[in-house]
Amino acid sequence: MSHFKDHFSANPAGYAGFRPHYPETLFDWLAGQCPGHEIAWDCATGSGQAAVALAAHFQRVIGSDASAAQIAHAQAHPGVDYRVAPAEASGLPAASVDLLSVAQAAHWFDLDAFYAEARRVLKPGGLIALWGYEKLRLEPALARIVGDFYDNELGGFWPPERALVESGYRDLAFPFATVDPPEFAMATDWSLDQLIGYFGTWSAVKNYRQERAIDPLPAVRAALEPLWGSPDTRKNIQWPLFLRVGRI
Repeated sequence: MSHFKDHFSANPAGYAGFRPHYPETLFDWLAGQCPGHEIAWDCATGSGQAAVALAAHFQRVIGSDASAAQIAHAQAHPGVDYRVAPAEASGLPAASVDLLSVAQAAHWFDLDAFYAEARRVLKPGGLIALWGYEKLRLEPALARIVGDFYDNELGGFWPPERALVESGYRDLAFPFATVDPPEFAMATDWSLDQLIGYFGTWSAVKNYRQERAIDPLPAVRAALEPLWGSPDTRKNIQWPLFLRVGRI
C-alpha cells in the first residue's frame, strides 16, 4: 500500500517553476559511481529536474511520481519516460536499474517498503542515492527575515517528516553499503518574485493557508522589500546539499 502524502499536487506548475536546480557536478559524480549506465530510476521525480539531468548519463531514465499532477507538468525529454507510480511499487523489472535517485523526497516514503523495492529493482552493484538540501543561505539581513518566517511564522505548520530534512538525513535509516560523497551545493541568482514563488512551494505555506485561511507570503514580501531594493534585483542564494549514497 502506498504511503504517499500529497503535499505538492495542488501547485505543480509553481513547483516546476520555482525550485532551484541541482548542480551538474552532482550527476557527473553519481554516474561515475555506477558500473553500468543503461537505466536510471528517478523516484518521486516531481517536475523531472533530476531525471532530465540524468538523461545525459544513462541510455534511459524512468521518472516516476505518485502525483499525476506532477507528472503532467514534468519537463519533457526524449531520454526520460515518465510514469505515475508510488515509490514502493515502481512496476520496473527486477535487477534492471543501475542508479536509483531520490531528490528531496525520501522523507515522505514508507522506507521499509521503498527499500525492499530498491533491492528488487537495482542490479548487483547498483547505486541508490537519496539527497536533499539545507535551508537557503543569503545575505545576513535578508537571512534573518527568512529565518524568522521559516522557524516562527511557519514553525507549527511543517509536516513532522521535515525533521528528517533538518537533520540532513542523518537520522534516516539507510541499510546499504555506504559511499561517501563529496560536497555539493545549489546556487542561483533570483529576483524577489522568484524567491516568494519558491516560498509558495513549501508544504508549510500550503498548510498555513488551509488552516488559517490567510496567505503568509504578502507579509514576508513586505518585510523583505525595503532591504531588497528593486524587486528585479537578483540576489545570490545557495542551498548546501546532503546525500546518503549506497550500493546493493
